[in-house]
Amino acid sequence: MNTKLYKLMNWARIEGVVYSEEDHPHDILGAQIVSGGTLIQTFQPYAKQVSVSIKDQNHMIPMELVDEEGFFAVLIKDKSKFEYNYQTVLKDGTVKEVKELYNYEPTVKERDARKLNAGLHYEVYDMLGAHLREMNGVSGTSFAVWAPNAIRVSVVGDFNHWDGRINQMRRIANTGVFEIFIPDVGEGEIYKYEIKIKGGLIVLKADPYAFGAQLRPDTASVIRKTEGYPWKDTKWLNNRKEKQQKDAPISVYEVHLASFKKPESGDEFYNYKEIAPILADYVKDMGYTHVELMPIMEHPLDESWGYQTIGYYAPTSRYGTPEDFMYFMNYMHINEIGVILDWVPAHFPRDTYGLSNFDGTCLYEHQDPRQGFHPQWGTLLYNYGRPEVRNYLIANALFWAKRYHADGIRMDAVASMLYLDYGKKDGEWIANIYGGNENLEAVEFIKHLNSVFKKENEDVLLIAEESTAWPMVTGDLKDGGLGFDYKWNMGWMNDFLGYMRYDPYYRTHHFGELTFSMIYAYSERFILALSHDEVVHGKSSLIGKMPGEREQKFANLRASLAYMMMHPGKKLLFMGQDLGEFNEWNESREVEWNLLQYEEHQGIHQLMKALNAFYKSHPSLYKLDHKHEGFEWINNISANENIIVFLRKSYEESETLLVVCNFGGNAQDNYKIGVPGPGKYKEVLNTDAVLFGGTGITNPRLKQSKKEECDNREDSVRIKIAPLSVCVFQYTRVNELLTDNQTAREKAVQKGKKAVRKKSGLKKELEKKYQEEERGV
Repeated sequence: MNTKLYKLMNWARIEGVVYSEEDHPHDILGAQIVSGGTLIQTFQPYAKQVSVSIKDQNHMIPMELVDEEGFFAVLIKDKSKFEYNYQTVLKDGTVKEVKELYNYEPTVKERDARKLNAGLHYEVYDMLGAHLREMNGVSGTSFAVWAPNAIRVSVVGDFNHWDGRINQMRRIANTGVFEIFIPDVGEGEIYKYEIKIKGGLIVLKADPYAFGAQLRPDTASVIRKTEGYPWKDTKWLNNRKEKQQKDAPISVYEVHLASFKKPESGDEFYNYKEIAPILADYVKDMGYTHVELMPIMEHPLDESWGYQTIGYYAPTSRYGTPEDFMYFMNYMHINEIGVILDWVPAHFPRDTYGLSNFDGTCLYEHQDPRQGFHPQWGTLLYNYGRPEVRNYLIANALFWAKRYHADGIRMDAVASMLYLDYGKKDGEWIANIYGGNENLEAVEFIKHLNSVFKKENEDVLLIAEESTAWPMVTGDLKDGGLGFDYKWNMGWMNDFLGYMRYDPYYRTHHFGELTFSMIYAYSERFILALSHDEVVHGKSSLIGKMPGEREQKFANLRASLAYMMMHPGKKLLFMGQDLGEFNEWNESREVEWNLLQYEEHQGIHQLMKALNAFYKSHPSLYKLDHKHEGFEWINNISANENIIVFLRKSYEESETLLVVCNFGGNAQDNYKIGVPGPGKYKEVLNTDAVLFGGTGITNPRLKQSKKEECDNREDSVRIKIAPLSVCVFQYTRVNELLTDNQTAREKAVQKGKKAVRKKSGLKKELEKKYQEEERGV
């Protein structure tokens, strides 16, 4: 080595590169202007010889090996800017061209990294992760990751033999962000981050912001793009606000994609593109308005059903690529079906290639296991007090709405986030600064997320799975609420299913469990959920919970489904329960479609189809869903008979429905019930109809009310009620008859006109009142 070149060598920094402990490699590698020309340095551990090939020049400039590990350098007596590559002779004699990657400007600006540090970079997924781009006319991929406590971070993959010495990344100031642009690395390439942590240990980590991932059991991230898809769902998006407002009918079909239907080809899963038309056809035929997908974010364990997420920004590769999932979402929207995504911001698995101990420290989780570990689930809990962690999750929720057009986000396990002692014993948790069990940081995180999310996605639903009595979950943020649109009504689900498990003889003693839900029905905006959680792990399927012989089980299930659809609140039903599966759900098998060949199962299927159609076509079941004016008890005290009677109402009196539920085991022949007024009552739905697998005890003829007091009402009717059934009546009010012929008719006409004007005025007044309340006037 000549003396001049020797004196230009920064041996300490060279050693840092060679021993892969350099976090500012761009300061030494590549072309640097120095006294006497341009110093070019490269580290190529597999090279025997390296020469510089300057563009538009025909000769090579040999480089000197200044460190036997593969560090080469050369001084070119030219200070002008020029383009060059390396011609490398490998140790096996192979010659290849290597492009310089340390002459590019940073792909991450310091001010953007500072926004991440403040927890305010809501499009951070465009900064961190792997992104296809062109730099100085060269195509490649930029990589960026947040790992503030790492000594050094490198990108590794097939493109560099998984050798962390080759593509060492640059630290951006003191933001904790590392970045690099690597030429000629394209879509579909697999990669990880090799992180050298304090103490010298090296760990391999999947990219937290990766848009794609390998199919388990492989664990590498995959370079994918999420922009440029030719969406055709503009019509749906333009109408979404109307379809998802509080007074719209919402009936959700909860789906686990892997086990909805299995391919006849023998493949393990359908592709997103293949399952889309199959699912859409079924959902449209059944009349559901939405599907809710159990988590499709990348996860390592099939048996976790997606609730132990590793790749928050990557649709699971079990069913295809991000573009395939965009096709799925687009297809659903074209078919007028909304899509709600399950999302898990409460905890994450301990798999060593994921977020746990990411840069050698507890970066995403708490260090103290009493704060950072959930003993029941064996998972780690997010540290919501760290701005970058909050940013990671908030941006992720926004990402699914923006990039994949999600119509709703259902937040899993909210109760475990709100309470520090959730699922923990004494000594396994730490109180907050006030000595309480409320997780104050999680509360602020939720409010922050919901505030930002709603500003950008006013018409996308935010749904909380929250199982406690935490107040104002769906309350307005301005009033101290958490800001969700809906909350799963776990209280109704537990009480009602508990009640239905009893033999009708014993239900009398648990009658309060049937009626209790109406005491708090309007304290929140609820979704009545009969979800996957209720049909696994020894809990039995819905029909399996029902008492009695086979015939009674089916009757109980029909009554249960109808009661859910008549009760105030939006609706959710897990797949398979709408055809009466006896077996518990198992993620390894498909829905038992073969059951539809049997009449009794076909009856359940036809009933649920009819219930969805009935629900959507009767405004009284949804127009005032969140207002107490939309519900009125007729009879909630007949515990001995296990019969309840109530009204569902809308703005129009003519749309009022009279609902009669018999959860007792005896038929009632000539049963007297109070009615809201004089008129004719027509049965419009009965779960005991033969079409639905019932015995046919129905009320086919109109019922004329009589002036006989019942249920504290002046008028009443007498009806037949089948055991274990629900029947619904629509009524037409009839004014009291007058005796004088012509005069009576004239008076009736005048009275009718006045009534119409009065009713029209009342309707407008009511609508105005509710609209003002919605706006907070």
